[in-house]
Amino acid sequence: MNKILSTLALASQVLLCLSCSSRTSISEEEYMDKLRGGWAGKIIGVQFGQPHEFHCLGTIDEGPIEWDNSLVEGALGQDDIYTQLSFMQTLERHGLDASSDLLAEAFAGAGFDLFHANLQARKNWRDGLRPPMTGSAQYNIHADDIDFQIDADFIGFMCPGMPVLARSYCDRIGPIMNDGDGIYGGVFIATMHSLAFFSDDILDIVEGALRNIPAESGYARCVSDVVACYKADPSDWKAAWKVVQEKWGDHICHPSHPFDIDAKINGAYVVIGLLYGGGDFRKTMEISIRCGQDADCNSSNAAALWGVIHGFKAIPEEFRQGLGSISGKKFAFTDYSWEEAVDCTARFAKENILRSGGAVNDGKWTIKLQKPHFTGVCRQSFPDMRFVRSIFTTDSAWVYKGNWESFVEWDQHNEPIVQTVEAGASAEISFEGDMVSLVGGWDTDCGMADIYIDGTLVRRIDSYFTYRSGLVPINRNVLFLASGLGPGAHTIRIVNTADKNPASGGNRLMFNRIDIYDKS
Repeated sequence: MNKILSTLALASQVLLCLSCSSRTSISEEEYMDKLRGGWAGKIIGVQFGQPHEFHCLGTIDEGPIEWDNSLVEGALGQDDIYTQLSFMQTLERHGLDASSDLLAEAFAGAGFDLFHANLQARKNWRDGLRPPMTGSAQYNIHADDIDFQIDADFIGFMCPGMPVLARSYCDRIGPIMNDGDGIYGGVFIATMHSLAFFSDDILDIVEGALRNIPAESGYARCVSDVVACYKADPSDWKAAWKVVQEKWGDHICHPSHPFDIDAKINGAYVVIGLLYGGGDFRKTMEISIRCGQDADCNSSNAAALWGVIHGFKAIPEEFRQGLGSISGKKFAFTDYSWEEAVDCTARFAKENILRSGGAVNDGKWTIKLQKPHFTGVCRQSFPDMRFVRSIFTTDSAWVYKGNWESFVEWDQHNEPIVQTVEAGASAEISFEGDMVSLVGGWDTDCGMADIYIDGTLVRRIDSYFTYRSGLVPINRNVLFLASGLGPGAHTIRIVNTADKNPASGGNRLMFNRIDIYDKS
C-alpha cells in the first residue's frame, strides 16, 4: 500500500510540474515585471562589463570587477541598446510587418556609430546592396560577428512564449547585418528571452533555444559543448571556458589577432555565465565578464535573461538603484527612455499575442505557446575556411604601377598603408587560396577601383564613406571579398579609377594588405 501511495504521490507531483510548465497565461503585472527586469538587466549588464570590454583576449580575467551606480549613465550611449531601439522605432512607425528593406534603410541612415558587421552592412546598403546581401558572407567578412546577437534582446522581450514568432522577426532583421552563425546568435538570444517568460530553468531555456537553430551549425555545436561541460561538472566554469577556447578560439575575421568578436564564442560565454552563475545576478555577470573578449555585450545578454527569469523586483538593490539617474533620459539617437522602451515593447507584445491567436483582457494575457524548432537549411558563412596568411603592402611580390605612397597609422610601422589618387594606378600580386580579402580604409575623399581576379574584372568597389574608417589595426575595413576561387595560384589586381561617389571629395584609394584563406 505504501508503495502504491508513493507512486501516486510521485505521479501527482509530475502532473503538477507539467501543469506549471505548460501554463498558457501570464498576468500583465508579472509580464511587466519580467520585461522591466530584462531591460534593466541589459542596461546594468553592459555597464558592469564595459570597463572589461576586450580587456582579456583568449585569457580569463582574474582581476577585480567593481560596480558603481554612476556607471549606469553610460548605458545611454551604448550601441548594445540604441541599435535595437532604432529597430523598435522603425517597427513603431511602420508597423510590426515592416520589411527588411525598411528596417535596413532606417538602420543605414541613422546617425549613430556602428562597428564590424553592422558597419559593413551600413556601407553595403549605401553601395546599393539590399538584405540579405548586406549581411551576406559574400559581401561581409563580419558575417559571423556578434552584432545581431547583441541587438536581438527586444525580439524575445516582445514575443513571450512565442519562439517561432521571435525567429520570424529574426529572419527579417538578422540578415541585414549577419549571415550563418551570426544570425543564429541573434535567434538563440531572442529565443532564450521568449522562453524565459514561462520557465525559470536556465538549462531548459538554453536547450530549448538550441532547438530554434540548426543543430549542425557551428553556433549550436559551440553552445552544446558548454552544456556538455556543465552536465559533466556544474561547479567548474573554467573547464568549460577552456574547452570553448581550444575548440572555437579562431575567428576568420581577425585571423592574426587574439581579438575575437565571433558570435559563437561570445554566445558561449553568455551561456557559461548563466549556467554556472547559480541563479545569482552578480555572479552570472561576473563569470560572463571573466570569460573575456566582448565582456560588456556578454554580461548584458546574460543579465537581460536573468532579469526576464526573475523579474525587476528580484534584481539586487545595489544594482537597481542606479537606474534612477537615467529616469526619463533618452538613449542616444532614439526617442526612448528606458521606461518608454519598456512601454513600447509591451505594446508590441500585446499585438503579437493577439495576432498569434491569444487574448489580452482583465490584466491577464493568454498566449498560444509555441515550441522552438528549426526548419530550413543550415547556413554557414565560411564553411571549412581557414586563414592561410596575410600579404602586406611591403612585400616585394607586389607589383605597383603608377604613383603610390605609404603612410603609417597607430604606430603600425610594419604594416604601412599604401594610397594613390592617380587614375589607372595599379597593384598586383599572386597568391594561393580559395578566398581573398582586400583590407584597407574608407574616407570622405576616397573613390572607386576595379578589382580583377585572374585577369577578369569581378567587381568595382567604392571606398567612399561619410567619415574616415578602417585604420584601427583590429578594425580595418574589407574593401573587397571573393571566395570560391578554386585550388591553385591566383592573381588579384587593384586598379584605381577616376570615378567617385558624387558626395566624395576625391578618388583616393588606400589599402593595407590582402588576407588569404583556404579550405581546411
